[in-house]
Amino acid sequence: MSDNLFDRLFELLNTPGPVNWRLGHEITESLAGAAEPIEPKIAEEYQELTLAAQLRLADRLPLDVSTTQPIHPVDRLTWAEQNEQSFRYLIEPLADKFSDLQGGAGMAGPFLAPMTPVILGVQAGTMIGFMSHRVLGQFDTGLPALDHDDLYLVIPNVEAFARDHGIESHQIRMWSVLREVTNHAVLSVDWVRDFFIKAITDFYATVEFDPSGLMDMLAGMQDPTRLQDPSALEGLVDEPGGLARLLGSTHDPAALAPIQAFLAFIEGFGDFAVRTAASDLIPELGEIEGALSLRRSEPNEAEQFLQQLLGLRVDRHRASDAADFCAEVARRWGEDTIHELWEEPDKLPKLAELTDPVGWAARVLLD
Repeated sequence: MSDNLFDRLFELLNTPGPVNWRLGHEITESLAGAAEPIEPKIAEEYQELTLAAQLRLADRLPLDVSTTQPIHPVDRLTWAEQNEQSFRYLIEPLADKFSDLQGGAGMAGPFLAPMTPVILGVQAGTMIGFMSHRVLGQFDTGLPALDHDDLYLVIPNVEAFARDHGIESHQIRMWSVLREVTNHAVLSVDWVRDFFIKAITDFYATVEFDPSGLMDMLAGMQDPTRLQDPSALEGLVDEPGGLARLLGSTHDPAALAPIQAFLAFIEGFGDFAVRTAASDLIPELGEIEGALSLRRSEPNEAEQFLQQLLGLRVDRHRASDAADFCAEVARRWGEDTIHELWEEPDKLPKLAELTDPVGWAARVLLD
């Protein structure tokens, strides 16, 4: 790539594909920050804890943890680089939505086609870059990262979480590894990914955009010389929700409920599993769960972007309902019933059933 700023920008803006991932990469790296070497002793401890977590969970989890690979203890930049396209299942379908807008875009229509990959690349890169400063691990985003099966813990974020809440670091490390191993096992269930992708696809099919704000912006950028000015995209880069300010959207709430129920359940089940497997190992588990609950009440940048743009509200606070649901099911009908939850999608609780385990049992156990 040329060292000349404008030549480099031209190359970035003309990268082919429905999403300009090359531009997204540049933005991700810039926002994630410089590399932060992980202290070898700390990295070794995290890796050793993977085996301890597997042994603890093997007899207590109704899922297979034997294939779990050692966790990669990484910094923010490495996590961001490894996950640049882990949420493409959320970003790439927007290209089709934008394509549908072009016919009604008037004079700005021809300009929207080449700009769509740029806009989506900017949003994807911004989203991942901001997320890298918050996520604790690979499965701590509120939305599954589906691009690969590797496990990561973002050590600067995990250690900061411990410091911020006054929790002993070794306990946080054990807890964070247990969570990652559990969530990896959940996403390894043979039907889970297909089920989730179908729910996302069904939801996207109901989303409708109002392109008027975006069209106004594009109309003001039709002067080709503006594309040589990086500040032309500043309004889309300053925050993950920059695009959302330009597009109003509507959706079918009925299509959102299965996503909310599934995401809440896998997080709540993870909480239940860790509590079951390690309450005697982690004296401060109550304090950790309280800090996690507070954290979930504060949406991260990815959640905010998707909620503002699509109405895809995750509602991570429902995870506590799901954890209580699992505990009540185990208490009333035995731990073997928890195993049955993972046999097929229809046995998972629906959104209203997260707070009504008796209603769930009437539908599933008495069917």
